[in-house]
Amino acid sequence: MGLRINDTVPNLTVETDQGTIQLHDWIGDSWAILFSHPKDFTPVCTTEFGAVAQLADEWEKRGTKVIGVSVDGVEDHKKWKGDIETFGGAKAGFPIIADDGLEVSKAFDMLPAEAYLPDGRTPADSATVRSVFIIGPDKQLKLSMTYPMTVGRNFAEVLRALDGLQMSIGKGVATPANWNVGDDVIIPATVSDEDAKAKFGEFNKILPYLRTTKAPQ
Repeated sequence: MGLRINDTVPNLTVETDQGTIQLHDWIGDSWAILFSHPKDFTPVCTTEFGAVAQLADEWEKRGTKVIGVSVDGVEDHKKWKGDIETFGGAKAGFPIIADDGLEVSKAFDMLPAEAYLPDGRTPADSATVRSVFIIGPDKQLKLSMTYPMTVGRNFAEVLRALDGLQMSIGKGVATPANWNVGDDVIIPATVSDEDAKAKFGEFNKILPYLRTTKAPQ
C-alpha cells in the first residue's frame, strides 16, 4: 500500500550529513518538504539541490523545513554539497538523508520492498527515487509529485503548491487552476451561500457550484 494524501508519514530515525534525525521530531510544528534523488554527483539532481538552496529565505517565510534524500552515504553527501553550492551560489543549509539502506525510499513507496542496490549501481537502479513530499505540521502527507530522471523539478511550482496548501488548509477555501498568492480563491461547495456571505463577505457566483472570493488575509 502506497503512502497516500492525509496518511501520517513514517516516523523514521535517519542518518544525515548533519547527524541523526527522527523525522517527526525534526518536523516539529513546521511544514516540511522532503525531496528525493537517486544518486549524488548527478547533473539534474545537482541543479535541483542548488535551486532549493537558493530558496532558503522563501522556505523560512512559509515556516517550512526542507530535507533532501539520496541513496548514497553521509560522506558522499558532504562532498556533493560543495558542488551544489558552487552551482547554486547559495549555502545548502538543509540536511540530506543518507538512504543507502533504502529505508526511506521504501517507506515512502518510491521503491518496492524487494529493491536493493547492486554493486556498481547507476542512477537507473533507483530512478523512481525522484519525488517531492509536502508534509503538514500534523505529520500528514499533503501533496506528492514524482518526476523522471530527465526532467528537472520546478521549485517555483513547489512553492506555489505550498502556498496553496497553506491557504486552503488555514483558511477553509480551495484554490483554482494556476492560482498564485493574491488571486481569488474558491468557496467550498459544502458552504451555503448564506454561510459564505457571513464568512467571506462578497463573492462571485460563476456557476451554482463555483463561487470565488478574495483570499482571506
